[in-house]
Amino acid sequence: MEDFELFEPKSWLELQAYLFNEKDEKIDRFRSPYAYRGVYNAQFGLETSLQRLGRIPSKVEATMIRNFRKYSPINTLIDDYNNLWNWISLGQHHGLPTRLIDWTHSPNVALHFLTEDMGTYNLDGAIWMVNYVALREHLPEELKTPILSKDIFYFSSMELKQTIGNTIEELYDFSSRNANTMIFFEPPSLDDRIINQFALFSFMLDPDSSPLDWLKNHPKYLKKVIIPSELKWEIRDKLDQANITERIIYPGLEGISKWLKRWYSDKNKI
Repeated sequence: MEDFELFEPKSWLELQAYLFNEKDEKIDRFRSPYAYRGVYNAQFGLETSLQRLGRIPSKVEATMIRNFRKYSPINTLIDDYNNLWNWISLGQHHGLPTRLIDWTHSPNVALHFLTEDMGTYNLDGAIWMVNYVALREHLPEELKTPILSKDIFYFSSMELKQTIGNTIEELYDFSSRNANTMIFFEPPSLDDRIINQFALFSFMLDPDSSPLDWLKNHPKYLKKVIIPSELKWEIRDKLDQANITERIIYPGLEGISKWLKRWYSDKNKI
């Protein structure tokens, strides 16, 4: 039995009611404090792409970031955008294994990623939810003070540069002086894909640690929605009707092609 909250909807309406139920009573607006991550298989945890390499993340992270910067076009990031956190964000965005985990502010974007691959509709999916607003109480004091004093919910890459540092060495030094925790930040608007996906990133101060294990030790911040496989087709069709499609999620020719391929596929031959 898990200590964190689990929910399994029986219908689209139950699912939407649960995902969009969060309200900020201070301002009397429906504003959610949760980040959402959709996975097509409910058995998937929250491993980072760096951890999935099978190596010890802290042994390879610095070298991977160094080489990514070295081999990237010289004008990839310039001026104020040329900092460690933007480079890690850029790498994550283009498939580089990093310590980051992708999240979104949008429950329906999370549902899109959960239903994007029609070949997985025989599997139960899941949406992980983390309360990044409440999670601020676990930040190290060097981070908690500036974020609470400004009444903001997560960091920008520039704020991480100013508080943690601008090199991988400064990051590891900061981590060695503080207890391990999960930190959320918003990536820079590198392109329309990040904007349209309403993206948010998290990372652990200790890249070798399990994000899910840490959250299980702090279960009040964590929820999991189990999406029964039999709901996936209805979810997919209704997301299409709401214009949550590859055409929006991946702006450009790639997204249009993905959308049309899925749209015209025969449901009974997948």
